[in-house]
Amino acid sequence: MSAEDPGATTDPSGPTAEASEPEEEPAPLLRLADGLPEVTETDEALAEVCRRIADGSGPVAIDAERASGYRYSNRAYLIQLRRNGSGTALIDPIAFESMAPLQEVLEGTEWILHAATQDLPCLNEIGLHPSELFDTELAERLLGYPRVGLATLVETLLGFRMKKEHSAADWSTRPLPTSWLEYAALDVEVLVELRDRLADELEEAGKAEWARQEFDALRSFVAPVRHEAWRRTSGVHRVRGRRALGAVRALWETRNEIAAQRDVTPGRIIPDAALVAAAVAQPEDRASLLGTKGFHGRGAERYSSRWIEALSEAAALDEDDLPTRSPRGDGPPVPRAWAEKDPVAARRLQWAREAMTGLSEQHHLPVENLLTPDTLRRVLWTPPATRDVGDLLDAVVDRLSELGARNWQVALCAPLITSAILEAEREPEPQGEGETESEAAGDVGETSGDSVGDT
Repeated sequence: MSAEDPGATTDPSGPTAEASEPEEEPAPLLRLADGLPEVTETDEALAEVCRRIADGSGPVAIDAERASGYRYSNRAYLIQLRRNGSGTALIDPIAFESMAPLQEVLEGTEWILHAATQDLPCLNEIGLHPSELFDTELAERLLGYPRVGLATLVETLLGFRMKKEHSAADWSTRPLPTSWLEYAALDVEVLVELRDRLADELEEAGKAEWARQEFDALRSFVAPVRHEAWRRTSGVHRVRGRRALGAVRALWETRNEIAAQRDVTPGRIIPDAALVAAAVAQPEDRASLLGTKGFHGRGAERYSSRWIEALSEAAALDEDDLPTRSPRGDGPPVPRAWAEKDPVAARRLQWAREAMTGLSEQHHLPVENLLTPDTLRRVLWTPPATRDVGDLLDAVVDRLSELGARNWQVALCAPLITSAILEAEREPEPQGEGETESEAAGDVGETSGDSVGDT
């Protein structure tokens, strides 16, 4: 193609050379500024790490690696730390009976974590508890970032690419490969800089106090205990009959016991599909069990006697002891059932959801960060009895606080919830000639906003 002929193309049906966009250069890879430190595995080395942390300044970036998908436990198998003036440290917590020296030096410092709810339980388990923290993932959510992964954020805000090829590795491996250690160290390499950028954005957006309240609440985070966790067995929805459900539960509990004893993730003993297959087939002896289509896995034959015992126990249960199709819960019914069970409650929920969606768009953050769906449903299913606007608003405020909503969430959401309760109980006015349903709904929204705004 001639440079003098800008209209010429190598393909008459394709774009011109001038119209084609140049390929964007990939961002440079993030690299370790200070090289890879040795893994801390002795008391002497830990004391030196603590000394360096004490000599540093500012917040401390912290991360932990677990062996999810390989181990039953949620324990930390590597801890990474970085602080200005201290450099990076990689600590093997398995090598120590106590992390007390590290907790002592970290006391009073701000921790920086990304997705703190993932790491706090395993850090708490070994005696590490934050005095103060900053969660970069949660900060992103409050700021309305569409994607909240660490690698995405680092590239968006700091202009570096991060490799994530070892995120699903078995971190209980010993010794840990050098490439894995480099990957782990990079996870804290720029967290301090990232925290400072996000803190500035939170201030500019007027959300710094929101974030402070959220971070403070995170300090006491405890991983929720799943009641009737066996119901999360993949494919259990295809099981028919309470007797078969009882078999799924018995097999799941047996597998869970074996997995805990061996510290192996349950799916590596036998997959969920095998539990469901055996529960449906109801084999009564080892030969029938091992011949069941879909019943496979490394633990199928090895623990065959345990599976048969579980199936026998389930088969012998009284009808009253068998699980029901729907789990017993202390909360309201699922939203799809509200219209049938309580039409007024269903209107409350619909009105509130629409209002909450508008509020989340106004403040540029996910609606679930504005208020958890469970909290919203609990307040709306059994609202306060009073219908005096002022008293009702006060009661909604109290109820939201009881359920764990932060002050900033209560201030934003309580007026909308109060309006939803009041508006849902009003008799729908007949539509005037030519008036559309949307126009009628608009009048209701305006009325509710005025009534709450006056409180």
